[in-house]
Amino acid sequence: MTRTEIDGGITVLADSWQGKRLNSPNDVVVKSDGSVWFTDPVFGILGNYEGHRAQPEIDQYVFRIDGDTGGLSVVAEGVLGPNGLCFNPDESLLYVVESRGEPTRKILQFDVNADGRSLGNQRVHIDAGPGGTPDGMRCDVDGNLWCGWGMGSAQLDGVNVYAPDGVKVGRIGLPERCANVCFGGPHRNRLFMAASHSLYALYVNTQGVKGG
Repeated sequence: MTRTEIDGGITVLADSWQGKRLNSPNDVVVKSDGSVWFTDPVFGILGNYEGHRAQPEIDQYVFRIDGDTGGLSVVAEGVLGPNGLCFNPDESLLYVVESRGEPTRKILQFDVNADGRSLGNQRVHIDAGPGGTPDGMRCDVDGNLWCGWGMGSAQLDGVNVYAPDGVKVGRIGLPERCANVCFGGPHRNRLFMAASHSLYALYVNTQGVKGG
């Protein structure tokens, strides 16, 4: 996990856990306190297509890097293929995609404990159903979840939008799968969608939460 500085330099934030190499950090979100939360599945070491083939040295965790000390800690374990993650607007909840869930992929929901540094009360927020492939995601200021979706199916490829109660309220269809999203622009009302071979953008009638 690295940070690119304004001058182009690279700062390593974390590369190991308890003396063992991280798997392949996948998705990241920065909390308002400056802490960095990221998922560490094995996708990038399964072969030489996404990364370099290697044997995992640790389990697949969700990690937190302390914004003040740089200390690394595990905040969630036992998630099958942790992938996309994001906080809700008041940072009382953390969503994490379980991309190797059985029998279907899921979006999990955790309570952020009062210390702001740990998680509790893991539960299933959204069951993606047969063929469902949630990936990177972000929240808007109303708590709606905008999630990249799809694996090469015209019926699924794009972005799904879910209300805070987990009910699907919208969809943006794309001609290819969408791996991740973020809100940008001066008013954070432009949704950028990173797809398989293209970057798409769409102005939407909401704003993304700050930092995402």
